[in-house]
Parts: sequence; structure tokens; C-alpha cells
Amino acid sequence: MRRHVHGVLHLSTKLVIADDHPLFRGALRGAVEAFLPGAIVHEANGLDELGKLLGEERDIDLVLLDLTMPGVQGFSGLIYLRAQFPAVPIVIVSATEEPVVIRRAVEFGASGFIPKSLDTEGIGNAVRTILSGDVWAPPDVDLDTAEDREIIDLVRRIGRLTPQQMRVLMMLSEGLLNKQIAYELGVSEATVKAHVSAILQKLGVDSRTQAVIAASRIGATSRTIAPVE
Repeated sequence: MRRHVHGVLHLSTKLVIADDHPLFRGALRGAVEAFLPGAIVHEANGLDELGKLLGEERDIDLVLLDLTMPGVQGFSGLIYLRAQFPAVPIVIVSATEEPVVIRRAVEFGASGFIPKSLDTEGIGNAVRTILSGDVWAPPDVDLDTAEDREIIDLVRRIGRLTPQQMRVLMMLSEGLLNKQIAYELGVSEATVKAHVSAILQKLGVDSRTQAVIAASRIGATSRTIAPVE
């Protein structure tokens, strides 16, 4: 496992590349191995596979997470993983370079945001910074720029959801019925109803539709994570 001694990064670093495109996973693996020779690199092509891997491998040092892969809708995967595995640093690797998206990723607990357009050296510098305990984002993005108060409040409320509640909200956004959600999660319909009630209360809304709309406003469940007008 990775450890720092006098600022030196040990080479037994364990990382996970979570992306559903094999070619990009391969390219990113090559980049990681170039600047961290000896690192152990795992791969996952969806949220379920990633969650299982993190449950089995307790000493992962960093997850490189794509925002658009199976099981991940907008920031939902990041929110879920931060709640489920709070000790594991997660950096978003995405083709999206919108400053508002980058700021919100960090607001939701990402340790950094690496654009896919970055070259190998840039990726290496970013990962080293994050592994050293700092947050990394493109230098032209101001992470301190204030968001709209309503959006900030919504971010805070979304962050109150438990991992299971976040999964239920993700499924609600896909239009699944309670019995379908119950089947997917292996729980009773009564349990799903209880989760839905808790979600509505925490988000301060009155219906399932309003919950999905509220979450999509900040890209928490929407596949489109464009800036909110």
C-alpha cells in the first residue's frame, strides 16, 4: 500500500480506473504506469463492478472515475461512492471541461478533476498532487467561485442521502417503479417506500417527480451535466 515517507511516494500504490471504454482504460493505465512504475492498477467498467472491487480491496489509494459509465448518472456515482467508501480518494476523469461541473465535483467530495484532454505528463502531475493529499483541478478553474445559494442548499441536501437512498433516487430518475427498485436492490417494496419517503423529506419536496427534478438540476442524476441556467 502507498505510504509517504519524507515526501516520497512509495511505488506500491493501488489505483482503480473506472471507465466503460476499454481503449481509454488502457490509455489511462499506460499513463499511470509510466509515472508510477510498480503501481497496482485495477479496472472497472461500471459502478457495480467498482463497488464490489472497493469492498474487496480495502487498501485502494485512489479511484479515477468517469462520470458517464453504467450505473453512473452525472454525479450520482460520486455521491454514492463518497458515502459508501469515505476513506477512498476519488478523482473525476471526464471529457467535460465546464468550470461549473468541475466545481460541483469537488463540492461533492472529489479530490480532483482531470480532463481527458490532458496529456500523460499532466495526468501524472495531477495524480501525484492528489495522492499527496491535495485537491487538483485545471489551473484556469477557480474552485472558490460562489454558486447560487439555492444550488448550494440543494447540494447540501443531496449530500444527506444514505448510499441506499442515493441508489433509490438514481433508479427513480430512470423511471423505475417501487417493485422494480425492490427487485433490483433485493429488498421489500415497503423498504423502498420508506427510502422514497426519506428522500422526499431530506430534499424538501412533495413527490417523486420533484425529487428527480431537484437532483437533475445539479447533475446528481441527469446524464446531461451541463451548467444550470
